[in-house]
Amino acid sequence: MKLLAATLVSLVLGTPALAQGTASMPTPLETASALSAADIQSVSPALGRYAKEDVAGLWQRPQLSRRDRSLVTVAILIARNQTLDLPHYINLALDSGVTPRELSETITHLAFYSGWSNAMAAVAVTKDIFAQRGIGPDQLPAASPQLLPLNEQAEATRIASVQRLLGTAAPGLDQYTTDPLFKDVWLRPDLSPRDRSLMTITSLMANGQVAQLAGHLNRALDNGLTQEQAGEVVTQIAFYAGWPNAFSAGPVAAEVFKSRAK
Repeated sequence: MKLLAATLVSLVLGTPALAQGTASMPTPLETASALSAADIQSVSPALGRYAKEDVAGLWQRPQLSRRDRSLVTVAILIARNQTLDLPHYINLALDSGVTPRELSETITHLAFYSGWSNAMAAVAVTKDIFAQRGIGPDQLPAASPQLLPLNEQAEATRIASVQRLLGTAAPGLDQYTTDPLFKDVWLRPDLSPRDRSLMTITSLMANGQVAQLAGHLNRALDNGLTQEQAGEVVTQIAFYAGWPNAFSAGPVAAEVFKSRAK
């Protein structure tokens, strides 16, 4: 058992990350946090043990790829404006197959789902990492790219749903939800619809905003996310956004899965 635990820790708490494109395999970072193991031990030996035994095991679970798990974790930290560990997990995401374009689009997308200031905080962190890795404008999405085609039927259904929900109470919100959000942001090509849905449900779960979760989770499943992957997002939420938020999201996910099985 000790050997197995040591192996898991070595996989998660491996050698320092290499620059983008210089390694053939993703290289994990030194620790599961920006803080060193010694720093954690100096305050909470128990927390250090849980990091080694449980967080290490979490990252080895096969229900989410390392690429997806790192992207979900970055989204959780951005959505909650928790920037201490954000550089660590942005580097891990880049080393795990997330492209600079996808990371850039993730920050843009989360500006709409977790707030402008949270996105600006992420920009402040990410610009330094991009500079260190030599990631320039040629590796980033265009400000106004050729958009993906709009699903007219789905958009008509969405508009009708918003109108039922809002009525005439907030015409500005109605307008901005249509454009720029659903007729622009959601159609930008450098983050797939599946990954946009993944980022959206992660943000909602991370902040305990379950009122919108069922609709977006159904959209995520329609966009190619599997139920197993969606369920594992709930598990990742437990560690990085807390058990209460995970248990708020879990019953919603269970009900969505049940409804789709009928």
